[in-house]
Amino acid sequence: MPSSPQIFDNAATIADAIISRVGRKIVMALPLGLGKPNHIVNALVHRAMDDPSISLQIFTALTLEVPRPSSDIEKRFMGPVLDRLFEGYPALTYATELHKGTLPPNIQVNEFFMQAGRWLGSPRQQQNYISANYTHALRYVLETKVNVVGQLVAPSPSRQQFSLSCNPDITLDLLDARRAGKADFMFVGETNEELPYMAGGAEVGADEFQLLLDNKELQFPLFAPPREPVSLADHAIGLHVASIIPDGGTLQIGIGSIGDAVGQALVLRHKENDAFQKLMAALDARGNDRRPFREGLYGASEMLVECFIDIIEAGVLKREVEGVLVHGGFFLGSRTLYSRLRNMTPEERARISMVPVAFVNDLHGEEEKKRAARKDARFVNTAMMATLLGAVVSDGLEDGRVVSGVGGQYNFVAQAFALEDARSIITVRATRNKDGKTMSNIVFSYGHTTIPRHLRDIVVTEYGVADLRGKTDGEVIAEMLSIADSRFQDELLEQAKKTGKIASNYEIPEKRRHNTPERLLGAVADAREAGHLPLFPFGSDFTEVEVSLMPALSRLRHATRSDLAKMLLRGGPETDEARRGLERMALAKPEGLKERAYRRIILAALSS
Repeated sequence: MPSSPQIFDNAATIADAIISRVGRKIVMALPLGLGKPNHIVNALVHRAMDDPSISLQIFTALTLEVPRPSSDIEKRFMGPVLDRLFEGYPALTYATELHKGTLPPNIQVNEFFMQAGRWLGSPRQQQNYISANYTHALRYVLETKVNVVGQLVAPSPSRQQFSLSCNPDITLDLLDARRAGKADFMFVGETNEELPYMAGGAEVGADEFQLLLDNKELQFPLFAPPREPVSLADHAIGLHVASIIPDGGTLQIGIGSIGDAVGQALVLRHKENDAFQKLMAALDARGNDRRPFREGLYGASEMLVECFIDIIEAGVLKREVEGVLVHGGFFLGSRTLYSRLRNMTPEERARISMVPVAFVNDLHGEEEKKRAARKDARFVNTAMMATLLGAVVSDGLEDGRVVSGVGGQYNFVAQAFALEDARSIITVRATRNKDGKTMSNIVFSYGHTTIPRHLRDIVVTEYGVADLRGKTDGEVIAEMLSIADSRFQDELLEQAKKTGKIASNYEIPEKRRHNTPERLLGAVADAREAGHLPLFPFGSDFTEVEVSLMPALSRLRHATRSDLAKMLLRGGPETDEARRGLERMALAKPEGLKERAYRRIILAALSS
């Protein structure tokens, strides 16, 4: 291996260099999410599209794509947002061609985790999906005989050191495997100075690379999805979770708005404890961990979710392990996240340690130290559905199609059972809306399982906490019924009785018979009015007008055709706020029948 990389300022040229060195059969591994060297990947894909004799296999996960609005109203709202947030981000050619159905057969893309729902309608990607725990992906990459590993990296001023920044997750272990003679690949980097320079274990020397694309004119803005709005149900879930996180413990949080809700609830518990205690009483919360944090928490999370920075600043995450507040395997978030990381002092960034995913997702390797550090661990992850018997559905449908992937969820559930005082917490919204119809996410059974029922532990919905560990099937069903939406409880109970899995004379306790959105809204109304449950607890990339439109657009998204017809007939008043919203949606001066109809239903939704 050369002692320093060959430097390129052109993506096409570096693609040609890769082909000349490894041949026309390229097996390329790319990091999950943000860490992909887009220009290099696109140049290789174009070479392979132009030359069928080139075989290009890409092994990766979470191909990031700019969201695609589905309806005209959604386009009117999201179009300017997407232009603002993603301008200049180079789309990955292989994804674009896959959607068009024009990616040639000599190019194959295998993912072990997909952007949620993006490939449900793609038979090719459904067939090429590799089902793998995150910690097993390394093994599968090595078994492909990978000969190229590509990565987006942050350069040091001297260009003698580089940071893997957002994605040391598998790359560090791949480099170790190469040093040990277990792999033989070229390491190819693309610099991007917008990447926060995470030092420590995420740093690698220039001598690790064989080829490097380093051209400031090719720098591109990082993929930065906006923070999601946190619904009332999300906030209620977060509050219940916060009441079962012990002071001095260890915290892992998964991606999404429920993660932000958990972060907000932890901050509320710590900084405004009286308000938190009142909410606990109003929600009839089960958890007993309600006092402010004295020792604080330590984070060990596959994903460094954005709210970790917020709970560090709030003084919740303050228990250090060897000088580190949180260990993470990868990060992905808003522009604000990247800016905050870049603007930290080196000392502040050093307390956020980016490490191989095997370090956080597994206990093997320095197991004694990990066990000592991860005391009272609570691993918080989100699912789509849960069954009455405690099985969890997080990544796929019962017809076999993959929504996303198991990722590290199973790792953390297994770790919760391997650690003496740890618990797995699965959060599930009690209901979902499909085509204007409300459906229960607590189901009797389902034809696909991500976490089997023998690993059932704690399940949380907006209506409470179900503690399932070590309980009988009948007890588990009773627990799960108590956190289901009451509109579906009778049907679920009847199914359980028919199969003999719960006593024929069992009745759901009266105080658990009122699990409804209306009761939930009443329980938290004062806290909501006081600003304790904001739509965006930790800031937003949306403008004030866009935020004000969100509740109305949510009503439209969940409306049935009958609801929309009523809104069209009813219309609504043109307040100053409504006029600002109409202006933002380009409906202040509607042209044609369709735009006038849009205007009326938006006014109706704004006044609801």
